[in-house]
Amino acid sequence: MLTVVLIGTGNVAGHLYHQLLLSNTVKLVQVFGRSSEALTPFSEVATTTNYKELYAADVCIIAVKDSAIAEVSKELKHLKGIIVHTSGTQPMSVLNNSKVGVFYPLQTFTKNKQVDFRSIPFLLEANEETTLETLKRLAQEFTENIHLVNSEQRKQLHVAAVLVNNFSNHLFYWAEELCKEQDLPFAILLPLIKETVVKLETLSPKAAQTGPAMRNDTETMQKHIALLTEPLQKKIYQLMSESIIATYEKKL
Repeated sequence: MLTVVLIGTGNVAGHLYHQLLLSNTVKLVQVFGRSSEALTPFSEVATTTNYKELYAADVCIIAVKDSAIAEVSKELKHLKGIIVHTSGTQPMSVLNNSKVGVFYPLQTFTKNKQVDFRSIPFLLEANEETTLETLKRLAQEFTENIHLVNSEQRKQLHVAAVLVNNFSNHLFYWAEELCKEQDLPFAILLPLIKETVVKLETLSPKAAQTGPAMRNDTETMQKHIALLTEPLQKKIYQLMSESIIATYEKKL
């Protein structure tokens, strides 16, 4: 049975914690946090706020903010197991240990919002083959959607993930605010949002594009821009439209 120590108490750590508790072949033996208060939701296993009290384990998962990974890694030199981080942007080389890897679940995690781990891609990287095989075993406890991805590929994929998740969600927020201004429910847009995503299962994003910018409908675009009150929103709409027009200009 694989043993795991988890470093961190944030969203990613919380979701990994609950999933690991369900496993019959991987044992989560301890969770580290910066304070006893932060560790309260992790009370089903041993916890500590002292790096020197960390248990020996096959894998130690660092699930903290990107800027803290290197410093945390330095505190783990006394551990003999595999040290991994869960970052989409940090290279594997940021880990200052002998057996290292990356254990990156490509998903958005929100507190108290359950996710289906069986559908989540896990992106793995390791500095040696035996370490990689161990990480594959661990990942299989979460999903069958496992990919071997190097640090450069993962950084590019993280940019893509920000585009499709963080940026699109901000556009949803913006759309919600426009609906509120007209006393309309955001739910009116949900069927459109769902269809936009669902059709990507059978069409490429380029083939699925519709709208005034794709048609280079200048009149409609100018009307939209005139309706927007915030200068930054006008600029974003203009830049997005220009990008779409440039993508499809050969068809026009």
